[in-house]
Amino acid sequence: MTTEPILIWGAGAIGGTLGAYWARAGVPVLLVDIVPEHVEACRTSGLAITGPVEEFRQVVPAVTPQELTGSYSRIVLAVKAGATEAALAALTPHLAEDGFVLSAQNGLNEITIAKAVGEARTMGCFVNFGADWHGPGEILYGNRGAVVVGELDGAMTERAREMHRLLSLFDADSILTDNIYGYLWGKLAYGAMLFGTALTNDSMSANFADPERLPVWLALGREVGAVAVARGVTSLGFGAFDPKVFAPGAPEGPQVKTIAWLADYTSKTAKTHSGIWRDLAVRKRKTEARPQIGIISALGREVGVATPALETLVALIEDIEGGRRPMAFETLKVLIEQCRSASTTV
Repeated sequence: MTTEPILIWGAGAIGGTLGAYWARAGVPVLLVDIVPEHVEACRTSGLAITGPVEEFRQVVPAVTPQELTGSYSRIVLAVKAGATEAALAALTPHLAEDGFVLSAQNGLNEITIAKAVGEARTMGCFVNFGADWHGPGEILYGNRGAVVVGELDGAMTERAREMHRLLSLFDADSILTDNIYGYLWGKLAYGAMLFGTALTNDSMSANFADPERLPVWLALGREVGAVAVARGVTSLGFGAFDPKVFAPGAPEGPQVKTIAWLADYTSKTAKTHSGIWRDLAVRKRKTEARPQIGIISALGREVGVATPALETLVALIEDIEGGRRPMAFETLKVLIEQCRSASTTV
């Protein structure tokens, strides 16, 4: 068994939670983060995991990128999608020749990673647990969720089996898959809806439960579903969320039922609002809208699939980021009216 630490690049909500659990289980871990105060807290007083799932504090070795030395065969990339390219530029010199980068992120960052380090040195990972970085040395672990890992080409390699074993130390229900892109595309449908909920200050559950807003969630799910099918992807879901119900030509009934399940699912977590909402309302910083949701529209254009709701959603998020629109129902209403209009003309 190797004693070389797993390098986790980005010790926020996802990376910090994984790192704390692995360190507590005796797995050698080294966190890398750009926030010096967070790094200092993790390696001295410890990283506090709080919330309803479990509460504990764990000292985890941590450094800033400037302090990092050496090379590593296993690097878990857990930064925001928009920071992927900058993180790759900084971490690539530390990636061992026979090593790999595992993307524990939201979106399709595996495409960007593979372009930078090669597909053979890239591994996919789907994470859907709820967590928020609340400050130096403090992460809220709001709810458990699906954790899936797999090679991009679907091969059942020894290194994929080992990462599955390690992820199972964090969540015993972790899955090893031969269709990681299916899970990633499946989450994109849900993820696009979460971006929509961030247009207001209402909770995720309140957004999904409101009949007036239903046309938005249906339109976003259908657009992601159409692009996935056009690109030959077999989307996979989590819990009772089945993205295949949003495939072209699918009946509306199961789609409405899925949104009702999301209203219930998101009502049972201490993480009441999305990380996107937190970026806008609390941290006052740019979201992952363009790299995480905008890429769906770009991939759709390649196969001739229009995504007007997704494009409007990204524009509205960027309007909020730029101070041109408020986080309020009036902003979401722009998208509601567009989706209603589109559904009546189909």
